[in-house]
Amino acid sequence: MWKDLKNSNKSTTYGLDSTIWPLKFGALLTNPLVSLWRPTMCRNIRTLFNFDPPATELEIRDASLQFVRKLSGFAVPSKANEAAFEQAVADVAATARQLMASLTTTAEPRDRAVEAAKARARSALRFGQPKP
Repeated sequence: MWKDLKNSNKSTTYGLDSTIWPLKFGALLTNPLVSLWRPTMCRNIRTLFNFDPPATELEIRDASLQFVRKLSGFAVPSKANEAAFEQAVADVAATARQLMASLTTTAEPRDRAVEAAKARARSALRFGQPKP
């Protein structure tokens, strides 16, 4: 069944005909690589622009590291890929710094403490209160 869907010439979404819902579900059961969910940005990459105080070099590097990890699929690169991985992190961090320096906004800078409190409140609603 998956082979027939994969080789179909119809318009597809993630390899599945978007008009055949029962077959999508069946494909999910037979092929764990198939997903009905749309891909989203990694949850660990946070917005760095328009905060007071501005993002630190460490925060920019950490976001760059997460981005390169997501793209490469490596949490820790092998020795053979280590130099390329570190160069990619440096390049992404430089591009992120350049982007943030060139962006403009009329909005007031967001306060990190206020945003962190909002995130904790959303987390408490979603997962319940943390146990002491």
